Amino acid sequence: MIKKLMLAVASLLATMSMAFAQVDVNKADVAALDAVKGVGPSMSKAILDERAKGEFKDWPDFQKRVKGVGEKRAAKLSEAGLVVAGKPLAGAAAAPKAAVKGKPADAKAAPAARM
Repeated sequence: MIKKLMLAVASLLATMSMAFAQVDVNKADVAALDAVKGVGPSMSKAILDERAKGEFKDWPDFQKRVKGVGEKRAAKLSEAGLVVAGKPLAGAAAAPKAAVKGKPADAKAAPAARM
């Protein structure tokens, strides 16, 4: 029972640490890529397959090589915390602190009844 509890706590802490970090497509593993809102298993695989051919130079290179990533999707991914060569997409909004699926970026993003 204690082992399960400790595993749950360790898992939660790992998820929380990823929530505050940007994810670089040139360095991330499958789990880190999947944690970014808008990236699923098929896109993670496509990213890793293309990265095996060589690192992504910049966002235009990433968009050209990864099928299904146009301007709108690139902007959403950048806003969710995805970076290419350490840089967010130029012109995209800054990544929120909590860029992991299912986590609100801040208290204002979470719906709350305040009276």
